[in-house]
This record gives sequence, structure tokens and C-alpha cells, in this order.
Amino acid sequence: MTQILSNYSASISELKKSPSSLIEEAGGEAVAILNHNKPSAYLVPSALYEKMMDIIDDYYLAQQVRERLDYDEDDSIKVELD
Repeated sequence: MTQILSNYSASISELKKSPSSLIEEAGGEAVAILNHNKPSAYLVPSALYEKMMDIIDDYYLAQQVRERLDYDEDDSIKVELD
């Protein structure tokens, strides 16, 4: 059995009829688009997509910060200001 990762679902036929009404009915959440009762795509409203991208960017930034904080003293370059 295939897992549907959304609280809302619709068939491809429903999507063809009125995509904007599907988004509106889902109240800003993602909608699983089903083909033969299996998810073939997810319709994600732009606000939710932008939020997801911000979360992903924050994750990668935090990962980069962790890498830069975990350095060896031997790797550092000694500099004298005189």
C-alpha cells in the first residue's frame, strides 16, 4: 500500500476541472493528486512551498555553521599583526 503524505487528496480529473478550488478547499495545505488511487503528484500552494524552501535553507545553513565550528586548531592559520 502506498502512503499518502497529505490530509487532502483529489483525482487528476478533479485537478483538471478546477485546480484553484482544490487549493482553496485544502486551506493552504498540500493536496495529493491520485492516479488510479495512488499518489502521482502533490499540489503545494505557493505560500507553503516558500515556507518549505525557507526551512530547507535554514537546515543547510545550520549544517554549514556546525561544520565551521568543528575545526581543528592545527587547521588554523597563525597570523601575527606586527
